Amino acid sequence: MKKISSYIRERRFTYLFAVLSLLASVTLDLCAPQLTKGIVDEVIVGGKTEKLKFFLLGIFGIGAGRCIFQYTKEYLFDSAASSISGKMRKDLFTHVQGLSADFFDRTNTGELMARIKDDIDRIWDALGYVSMLIIEVIVHTLIVLYFMYHLNWKLALLPTAAMIACGMIAVIMERKLGVVYEEISEENAVLNTVAEENLAGVRTVKAFAREKFEINKFLKHNKKYYDLNMKQSKVFVKYYPYFSVITKILPLITLMLGGYMTIQKSMTLGELSAFVEYSSNIVWPMEMLGWLTNSFSSAVASSKKLKKIYSEKPSITEPEHPVVLDSVKGKIEFSHVGFHKADNYEILHDISFCIEPGKTLGIMGATGAGKTSMIHLLQRLYDATDGNVYLDDVDIRDLTLAQIRSSISLVMQDVFLFSDTITENVRLGKREEVDLRRVKKASKDAQASEFIERMDKQYDTVIGERGVGLSGGQKQRISIARALAKKNPVLVLDDSTSALDMETEHLIQQTLNELSDTTKIIIAHRISSVKNADEIIVLDNGEIVEKGVHEELLAKKGLYYETYLSQYGNMEQSQRKEA
Repeated sequence: MKKISSYIRERRFTYLFAVLSLLASVTLDLCAPQLTKGIVDEVIVGGKTEKLKFFLLGIFGIGAGRCIFQYTKEYLFDSAASSISGKMRKDLFTHVQGLSADFFDRTNTGELMARIKDDIDRIWDALGYVSMLIIEVIVHTLIVLYFMYHLNWKLALLPTAAMIACGMIAVIMERKLGVVYEEISEENAVLNTVAEENLAGVRTVKAFAREKFEINKFLKHNKKYYDLNMKQSKVFVKYYPYFSVITKILPLITLMLGGYMTIQKSMTLGELSAFVEYSSNIVWPMEMLGWLTNSFSSAVASSKKLKKIYSEKPSITEPEHPVVLDSVKGKIEFSHVGFHKADNYEILHDISFCIEPGKTLGIMGATGAGKTSMIHLLQRLYDATDGNVYLDDVDIRDLTLAQIRSSISLVMQDVFLFSDTITENVRLGKREEVDLRRVKKASKDAQASEFIERMDKQYDTVIGERGVGLSGGQKQRISIARALAKKNPVLVLDDSTSALDMETEHLIQQTLNELSDTTKIIIAHRISSVKNADEIIVLDNGEIVEKGVHEELLAKKGLYYETYLSQYGNMEQSQRKEA
């Protein structure tokens, strides 16, 4: 993680001018009691009325100067903090985007949202308004104490002792709040996850009448979040009255002791007036200590959470000296590939096959057989734990991730469409290359143009989040159009026609057959989707149990044949009866 001090150094000149403005503002503010002293001692007591106009001009000048420097300091602090928080958010998001798929397997979306939004916001506050006030409190206190000791060092011992007491209370409170904020930050992430999952799956919740259950689950975490915030409030309420008592009593005791010293002629009336003003001025820094401690503890807890995210390193990394292919032909080979995740549960075992450029491979198997995992390995979302995966006879570990992934057009089993226009969803990944003409051609080939062109805004129609508002078949066809528009050398369809009728699937199959220069991998449960493939492999429990073309596999009377009978058996029987 880039240290926060590094971000501050990048904006050091802004902070420098902000601090200089703060110094000027505070110094001017604390010069005002000196003018009050002069008015009392020289004008009221001394009778030198001719000096009054100079004192009044001084007060006016202080007011005008404070107005300018107050605005400047707040603007500069806010500007610097906004710039840093924006850069921190960008860097964190970039780091998260660079992490491998296994990180997202074990990390909730709600937690990441909490880190990127809430935790950065707390650090933003700390670097802006809170840091400004902390510096102002320190500067203000030092200048006030200087003037107080200059006026009467004996009387100045009283506010000094009060400040030491407030500082000790603030340290104790910060330690207690630090623990609470750790818990609040964790529960905030959980609460975000629960809310995000519920809202994303609201249609599923309603379909299964789970509203009451989901509400209770949310309320459970909301109650815990409430309890933690109340725990924080109890710490604050327990210690804050000490600040209030000290700050309320201090000016009163100062006035009493100072009045006694004035009667004893060890202070002038003007010095007493100035000292009482300073004692009132030193009150607000003490009152702010509690709030500043609260906010600072929150920012420290958030910083620790960000460090935890930054400590994560991608398990899939770029090769130090990558091989860069001039062009990708599309030859794919799996050589004795095995794969298991961190829990050592074996997903794939000894997978071997080779697809020549422009050929089609069909992959069949029951749910959980490892079909999608093979595609994840091909895209290098994960690395094979045994064996090798080759693209154009080069181990994909030696290629750049950009070249591997930009060479593969993927139609995923779980269709994801962004809340954007149909055109932008189809252009996704190659916005610069895919123009409207290619969007329309790809949509036509994917049998999507018919329903798109019936819409009021056609290709400029904005679809809802995750494709809400479209049927399952419509989303699949747009996803297929997105893959076709890229014209990449490798096309992967992961159970991508499951929501389509047989006629539409047949038309799309015809389109795929025309892509003679594209290597195609078709994962399906339907025999109709793979029967024309140049080779078909059948997976069972992560192993290839059958391999061949359609007719060969039928002749083996194995799993493929059983699947064929389950899908076409009744049709064949009815045809025999008619004959």
